[in-house]
This record gives sequence, C-alpha cells and structure tokens, in this order.
Amino acid sequence: MEKVFNKVSVKETGNDFEYWKKQSYEKRLKTLEEIRKEYHRWKYDSQSRFQRVYTVVKR
Repeated sequence: MEKVFNKVSVKETGNDFEYWKKQSYEKRLKTLEEIRKEYHRWKYDSQSRFQRVYTVVKR
C-alpha cells in the first residue's frame, strides 16, 4: 500500500463546518460522544487515586 499525504497551509485547509453540516445528525452525535469519552478518559483516568479508603484518627 502506498502512503499518500498532502501538505497544506492552515489557510488552505477549508472549513470543517461545511463537512459536519453535510453529515447526518446520528453521525454527528456519535462523533461527539466519542470525543466526550476520549476527553473524560484523558482528564480523569490518568490521575492516581487511593486504592483503599483511609480514616484519620486523632490520638
């Protein structure tokens, strides 16, 4: 398989809004949910947490 790519400047990339406007609402919602899940994994799963609950006792 031949790998092909095009290098363009930011000004030449076009408008994503036009692409998404042409997609069905099901595809847009599905993609939005995937982005939300990815963000949630990135934001919250990377934090280290206690494995057990600890109680602080004054002596």
